[in-house]
Amino acid sequence: MNIGDKAPEILGKDEQGREIRLSDYRGRKLVLYFYPKDNTSGCTAEACSLRDNFEALQGAGYEVVGVSKDSAASHQKFKEKHELPFPLIADVDKELMQAMGAWGEKSMYGKKVMGTIRTTFVINEEGIIENILAGKQIKTKEHAKQILGK
Repeated sequence: MNIGDKAPEILGKDEQGREIRLSDYRGRKLVLYFYPKDNTSGCTAEACSLRDNFEALQGAGYEVVGVSKDSAASHQKFKEKHELPFPLIADVDKELMQAMGAWGEKSMYGKKVMGTIRTTFVINEEGIIENILAGKQIKTKEHAKQILGK
């Protein structure tokens, strides 16, 4: 997916088993962020940055949805442990990650592996991707400020 593309309508199921659709957020901007794994240091820092700045993000017209290949049960524990106020999609089959280009080859400890590429899509009120942050561009501890342009 690229800037200017329309995001997919069906995003997946969250930690409660509810289907999340792009149209659920029509009229609001959506931060759709893909992260590798629940309860790892970078992913926790990123989620907590979004949590700690959630009111500011909402005040600027954004909603937030996280996505990883972890199970709904893992997401529930992660969400409860860190008091995350936004849904987490359990993309266990990697369908959304592959469709959005957030799954692919990356280097891990000098080896090439397939995995989640940390990626954030900022989607406008009409469902069009207006910004993409990926990989090393993302500063996990300051991610919300990156989105808000501060």
